[in-house]
Amino acid sequence: MLRTTADEVVQAIIDEVPSYANALSGRMGGTIRRAVRTALGHYLDLAGGTTTGVDASEAAYELGRGEVRDGRSMDALLSAYRVGARVAWRGLAIGAVSAGLPAAEVAKFAELTFAYIDELSAASAAGHADELAARGLAHERHLEQLARDLLTGASSEVLLAAAGRANWPIPTTLTVVLLPAAQARPAFRSLSPGSLVLDDLSDGLGVLLVPDTDRSHLLRTMKDREAVVGPARPWMRAAASYERAVRARSLSPAIRDTEDHLVELVLTADPDAFTDLRTRALAPLRALPAATAKKLEETLRAWLLHQGRREEVATTLFVHPQTVRYRMGQLRDLFPDLSSPKRVLELTLAVGLAAP
Repeated sequence: MLRTTADEVVQAIIDEVPSYANALSGRMGGTIRRAVRTALGHYLDLAGGTTTGVDASEAAYELGRGEVRDGRSMDALLSAYRVGARVAWRGLAIGAVSAGLPAAEVAKFAELTFAYIDELSAASAAGHADELAARGLAHERHLEQLARDLLTGASSEVLLAAAGRANWPIPTTLTVVLLPAAQARPAFRSLSPGSLVLDDLSDGLGVLLVPDTDRSHLLRTMKDREAVVGPARPWMRAAASYERAVRARSLSPAIRDTEDHLVELVLTADPDAFTDLRTRALAPLRALPAATAKKLEETLRAWLLHQGRREEVATTLFVHPQTVRYRMGQLRDLFPDLSSPKRVLELTLAVGLAAP
C-alpha cells in the first residue's frame, strides 16, 4: 500500500505543480519516492501510537535546504505538500473506511494527517530560510573579499576569480567613496546594484566602490555626508581611485570631490620634493627680512597668476599699481631670469601653495 500511495503522491505532484515536472524523474524521482514512503510510514506509526527512529522533520528540513540549491521557492514545495496530503489522505481514508473505522476515528485520522503535513511544512520552511541565510552570508563575504582585493590592487587573475565567486557583474569603471564607517552602510543602501561596501577600514573609515556611476549624481547623493569621492577608474584599477581619495582626505577633511583639487594633490604628492623645490626656487628671498620676503612672494604669486597684468595684480593685493611696479623691480633684480619659461614654471609651482 505504501509503495502505491507514494507513487500516486509523486505523480500528482508532477501533474499539478509545474516546478516539479522535470525534477521528479530519473534518480531524483526515485529518491523522492523513497522519501515519500518514509514520511508515510512515519505518519502511520504516529497514527498507530508507536514511534521509530525515523525523524521525518529532519528530512523535511533538509528538503527545504535542497529546494534553495535547486533554485526553487518555498511556494512550490508547500504546493507539493498540499497535493501530497490530499492524495495520501484519499488513499488512507479509503483504507480506513474499508477497515470499518468509526466516523469519529476517521475524523481524528484526518486531523492528524494535516497536522503532520503542517509539521513537515514548517520544518522545510526553516531549512529553506536557513539555507538562504547561509548563502546570503557567504555571498556577502565573497563581495567583501572582492572589495578588499580591489583596494589592495590584486592581480587581474585574483580579481577575476573573486568576481566569479561573488557572482558580481563586472562593470567598466569603479569610483571609490571614502567616508566615516558609521555612514558607509546607510550610504550604500542608496547606491545602484553592484556597488561594494566595507565599513571596517582603519581610522574608523569605510569605503564604497560604485560601478559605472554618473559622477554628478554620486556627488549629490553624498552631499550631506563626510564623503571624499575619488576619480572613476577601470574596475581593475580601483586601488588608484582609493589611494587618491585617501590622499585627498589627509590633505584636508573639507575636500569632497578630488577632481576639484588636482593641483593641490599634484603639488603635495611628494612633500619633500615640494619643500626642496620651494627652497631652491625662492632662495633669493631668504636673504631678505621676513616681512619683505613675504610681501615679495605674495606679489610674485599674483604676478604669475595674472600673467604680469599690473592693474589686476594691484587689485588682488589691494595696493597701488606703482607699488606693484616697485616690487616687481625688486623681484627682477633677485630673479634675473624671470622671463625664462623654466624659471616661471618653477616659481609657479613653488608659490602655488603655501609651504607644507
